[in-house]
Amino acid sequence: MVKMGKKIKIAKQEKKGTKEKVWIVIALISMAVYIGWRLFFTIPDHNVYGWLATICGICLAVSETISMLEGTEHFARLGKKSEPDMPVVPFGWYPDVDILIATHNEETELLYKTVNGCRHMDYPDKSKVHIYICDDGNRPEMAELAKKMRVGYFGLADNKEAKAGNLNHAIGKTTSPWIVTFDSDMIPTHNFLMETVPYIFLPRMKKKKDGSWEERTEEEKNEKYKIGFIQTPQSFYNPDMFQYNFFSESRIPNEQDFFFREINVGRNNANAPIYAGSNTLISREALEAVGGIATGTITEDFETGIKIQAKGYSCYAVDKTLAHGLAPTDIDNLIKQRVRWGRGCITSLRRTNLLFNPHIKLNAKISYLACWMYWWTFFRRFIYIVSPILFILFGIPVVICSLKELIFIWLPSYVLYNQALKETSGAIRNKRWSNTVDTVIFPYMIIPVLLETLFIRQKKFNVTSKRRDIVRRSDIMLAIPQMILLVFDAVALVMAVAGALRTQNYGAAVIIYWLVLNAQHLIMALFFMSGRRNLRTTDRFYAEVPVEISYQGKQYYGLTCDFSETGLAVLCDKSIYMPHGEEQMSIKIKTDRYKAKLDAKCVHVQKKGDKWKYGIQITGMDGTDKDEYFQILYDRDHSLAKTMSPSVSMIDDIFLNVQRRSAHTKNSKRQLPRIELNRTMETADGKSIRVLNCNYEYLLVEASGELPDKMELRIPGTETVMKCVKTGQKAGLYYLDNWKELLFCDAFEQLFALSEAKENKVS
Repeated sequence: MVKMGKKIKIAKQEKKGTKEKVWIVIALISMAVYIGWRLFFTIPDHNVYGWLATICGICLAVSETISMLEGTEHFARLGKKSEPDMPVVPFGWYPDVDILIATHNEETELLYKTVNGCRHMDYPDKSKVHIYICDDGNRPEMAELAKKMRVGYFGLADNKEAKAGNLNHAIGKTTSPWIVTFDSDMIPTHNFLMETVPYIFLPRMKKKKDGSWEERTEEEKNEKYKIGFIQTPQSFYNPDMFQYNFFSESRIPNEQDFFFREINVGRNNANAPIYAGSNTLISREALEAVGGIATGTITEDFETGIKIQAKGYSCYAVDKTLAHGLAPTDIDNLIKQRVRWGRGCITSLRRTNLLFNPHIKLNAKISYLACWMYWWTFFRRFIYIVSPILFILFGIPVVICSLKELIFIWLPSYVLYNQALKETSGAIRNKRWSNTVDTVIFPYMIIPVLLETLFIRQKKFNVTSKRRDIVRRSDIMLAIPQMILLVFDAVALVMAVAGALRTQNYGAAVIIYWLVLNAQHLIMALFFMSGRRNLRTTDRFYAEVPVEISYQGKQYYGLTCDFSETGLAVLCDKSIYMPHGEEQMSIKIKTDRYKAKLDAKCVHVQKKGDKWKYGIQITGMDGTDKDEYFQILYDRDHSLAKTMSPSVSMIDDIFLNVQRRSAHTKNSKRQLPRIELNRTMETADGKSIRVLNCNYEYLLVEASGELPDKMELRIPGTETVMKCVKTGQKAGLYYLDNWKELLFCDAFEQLFALSEAKENKVS
């Protein structure tokens, strides 16, 4: 970043208002007072309470101190979140770019979606975009996919260096000055390159006061100002485990959103945004300067980013969601993923000699130390849960203080700290939700983090599975640690309440509050581990897209309310007949950018207010139609929550989970719309019959008296006849023998239209 030979400040500064700054300052002062009091005045004296109480008291005080330091760093970054403005540059400047898609053992269909997204990315000169599948499995089917989709392929057999070796192999065989790395499941949006490549010209361009951009003069340029990488968020098109298992797809954001959209962008001020390995535009020159993607580590991306920054390259994270991937869909893979991240982070910080590396500036060191401290959050969560239990059940005091001290020191600090967090963290995350997430996975993080800290390393690179099965997904046995703690917590809570009532000890309210909070988080952890059955192998996206339905030469129109790789749900203003057996219909779906033609059939239908909702199964699509339809699905902003719902509270969470887990959903099996006719019709021989309803193929009449096996009913006001044959399945149920002839008959359609209009008017 330069101005007159010196680095300039990042163009865009999102400074918090005066109110937020005041909250932060007051919170920091109160926290400092509180921590000082805790460290010097509240630790149990081993001569009075014993060494166990002293050790437990020190552990709790140290945990709170580290939390305060983390909070301070959090306030510093998010209180002044920085994001660069994107330059406007001539199209002729856009350089060649290599797109590297790393794959290990994923299925070809998953890679197809990613490659398809890459092939549809906009660029001024598409001949400059070079797409490669980087396959360290050297699989024939993957090579065939690359050939079919007209992209490059690098097969690598006997790879000994995991993902880093795979990417380095591809980097050595390509030449473009800029590289984009994608994981196998990360599908870019069409504007990925157009929204990232312009940032590489920040050293060359400057923004004028009127908002336009111009090229810097030679005197204004600084040769030392070079872009290392541009990191965009890793977003997901499916609900993550927390959203899904808590039935909260529309209530809470993806658990990773807070890091990518807030934390990582906030690290720009220290030139310490984390390279996340995917959805990244990275400089070949920077990679060559550090010897390529880091090997010998299980978090090669994290370590590579640190090395690039240490070489003096400026790196940025931007809050632009430009690619979506597949979040882990089972608890085992989620835990393995987090263990790998935690172990890799600790090892990479050690390998880069963070504290004593003269090329890493102090501000960046502090940011990366915060990364290290984060992985000890799980041990601290354990300390926070067991501390009140130790005191109530086993008589081991962890804090020595009076009620007056709690009221005047702890309470203000607690309230102010939480308010400051609320002001700086925006609507993506709050402390309660963070504690819930930590409570879910802490039992499985403590030992791996401790072992890695003690130089006992994990050398095997565990790839997060991208497979999805229709299963219950219950891992309740993994919740045994939380179950045990919840039992102890509940017993301690009963004893604390009973003791407070017996002795009228108002100071016990703090312990009771502490135990209640812990119990709530532990209950949510049990809900999480109990899982939720996955009924779908593909994800459903909620959006309104116009469709044209064609059957037997006639067209109808509707709007999708959701769609997936295998089907659509379409809302129509009136009932229409859709084939549901061997016959098929044609559906055309179109957006501003894409259009596709699909073969389909109806699998269920139900009335929704004054409209009809049709569940449609896709039975066929090939070639360009499949490419375009998949782009309609994935080249969009997903419909999952992006911010915390204002109504989200712990009580709401628990109530929602109890309600949803005890509910029994019944899916509609009706394949034809049933229209309530409720009108009298005449048979061919002049008899009056009360017709109750009809679904195009079957008709139900009022079962009064002797009904004939066959009859002809005349549609009122017309000469059109419905030929009815008794089915014997249900009293008054007739099969329309000539329904195919009637299907597109004006009188038949008018009969249904009048009945629906009457029904809608009544409702």
